[in-house]
Amino acid sequence: MGSPTHTEVTVARQSPQRPDADEPKLDDTTGSAEPDATEPEAVAETDPATREADDESPDAEEADTSSAQASRALWDELRIDPIEVALPAGTGFTLRAYRPARELTPTDVAERDADDPFLARRQVAETDEEDDEDVVILDEDVAREFAESDEDEKQDKDEDSGKNASGKNVSKKGDDTDDEDADEKAEDDAGDEEVPVFLSHRGRLLLFKTPESLVSFVRSGAPNDLSQLDSWNELSERVEPADIAPLDEDVYELDLVVENLRGGHDTWDPTLLIEAGEVARDLSYALRLPAVLDMLSSGSSLDDLDEALRASAKGGIGGFFGRRKLKKIGAQTASLGWRTIVGKISAVVDWRD
Repeated sequence: MGSPTHTEVTVARQSPQRPDADEPKLDDTTGSAEPDATEPEAVAETDPATREADDESPDAEEADTSSAQASRALWDELRIDPIEVALPAGTGFTLRAYRPARELTPTDVAERDADDPFLARRQVAETDEEDDEDVVILDEDVAREFAESDEDEKQDKDEDSGKNASGKNVSKKGDDTDDEDADEKAEDDAGDEEVPVFLSHRGRLLLFKTPESLVSFVRSGAPNDLSQLDSWNELSERVEPADIAPLDEDVYELDLVVENLRGGHDTWDPTLLIEAGEVARDLSYALRLPAVLDMLSSGSSLDDLDEALRASAKGGIGGFFGRRKLKKIGAQTASLGWRTIVGKISAVVDWRD
């Protein structure tokens, strides 16, 4: 045989074709081409629910942010804040505001104190002590001596107050005017001082287990101490359960204070204890709890604890001295004091479901 021509060699190289691999097959019924088996597999379609969640995720986050901003705008505008208080009996939501003292009528505690047998017993004891001060003198000579002594004391007081023997006032007019001006200024300053007021009624703090129950109460028009605020009516019209979202600094865990103090100096949580002191002072003032105010007043052991905690939290040289001062405060004394405070506050809470 002769050698193959150029054309035959070209055909020979192309001849081994596989119709089943290189050419699409036709479906017998429809005549459409079947997919090539050698083609890469199609990418699986994303589940519609997953795709929808992915698509909505940024929008949902943006909506949550907008809702939170709207809620804060409401509270900032009306100057009222939602707070959360945790007590041994449970956790509840309530409201708090700050206003000048002259604009507020203090809560009426007459009914609450009448229901307190310990307070009633203490009032009786104080009355008895006042009655004991009246002394009956039967001896005339002794009575005369007391009368002369009283007259001498009265004369000394008159001289100290600026009166002469005839009873006329010899003090300077300018001094009286200055004293009156100072008293008026002190009264004005006290009236301008912003003081706390809570969602309370007749000396009892109203705590709600859920935002829904709190909003329901606000809308109900039931009497409470916050209703005297000029922004209360607007709040009752606009507030929604989603708005009851306290800031982190407005969440107070009074139920953890005693246990934390019992753990010893090394385990004390400054933030927890400082915030507990702040809300305890506010509550004792607004609910008229003088015993709690005294326990937290300036110079008390618990006030020293608060100052030392604040100093230690700041750090630096002040923090060093603050930590030294903390070590001098007895953990047992502090925990017992705070147990009393938490108990007195818990006793004036009106839980609402």
